[in-house]
Amino acid sequence: MNNLVFPILRLLADGRFHSGEDIARRFSVTRSSVWNAIQAAEALGVEVFSVRGRGYRLPYPLLLLSEDAVQVALGDHKQRFKLLMFDSIESTNSYLMQQAALGAAHGTVAAALLQTKGRGRRGRSWQSAFGASLTFSLLWRFQLGASALSGLSLAVGLALVRTLHEYGLRSAQLKWPNDILVRGRKLAGILIELHGDMEGPSAAVIGVGLNLKLPVAAREKIDQPVTDLASHLPLEINPNDMLGQLLKQLAQVLEEFERAGFAGMREEWMSHHIFQGETVKLLFPDGREQYGRVEGIADDGVLLIKNEHGNQRFSSGEISVRGVS
Repeated sequence: MNNLVFPILRLLADGRFHSGEDIARRFSVTRSSVWNAIQAAEALGVEVFSVRGRGYRLPYPLLLLSEDAVQVALGDHKQRFKLLMFDSIESTNSYLMQQAALGAAHGTVAAALLQTKGRGRRGRSWQSAFGASLTFSLLWRFQLGASALSGLSLAVGLALVRTLHEYGLRSAQLKWPNDILVRGRKLAGILIELHGDMEGPSAAVIGVGLNLKLPVAAREKIDQPVTDLASHLPLEINPNDMLGQLLKQLAQVLEEFERAGFAGMREEWMSHHIFQGETVKLLFPDGREQYGRVEGIADDGVLLIKNEHGNQRFSSGEISVRGVS
């Protein structure tokens, strides 16, 4: 990784033109070094405008993650979290899984401006353009065993929806088991990976990807309908404030989950479920398809379906769910 890439991108985050000469002077490097850094940034998928006689700029101004700003957003809760900020990382989830095995502290958070190998459910990639998404992972340790954490991803989804509603995005809905949608388009996703014993104690690495402002080029790489906060909220969202609010809400929900499991959140979760009471298509890993009506969610987070086969229960690893237009 070119060491100049992210210092230059932070400079360009104001959305203004900066000449190669000025950038070189600021960082005490040659203009050739600046050009090489810009090329390296573009190789990472960052769009940089270059205009002869004016210099370089990003397509629009960006608010970037800052540890100090997140600490301010956390307020009295900042002692509960250990923040680790990265310019670029392959995957915040992979990193925290490694750290969990090495004894990393409860409440450790890894956040990144850019993930180069972000992951989603079933091994799918999570596309993360520079500054376009809020991508972070949270390590949360439980006295419960891994076998008792069924429904955890649904609880996390509820924390996200609560936070988005507080920001005024009342149209944010849940899609079983781990997506946040707005008007049928994916706004955020969740990936949970477990570490520890089946009977306890255990740890969960909770990965969240939330689209803030997706460039057209980034949207074109995603194989499903997507949306972002910029398309639905009148004011630009500060990612530092959003991360702080999400972490506070996650802590509250996770403590509630450890006390009572998913059962106490089930009714609230279903009230936000986009497919509640709807007929859906069920896709199986072997290519089979079924149709059925969503009856609800069980206390353990399992999806309840009624169709010609009777009343059925499905866990998140068994099927994917699609709407029927």
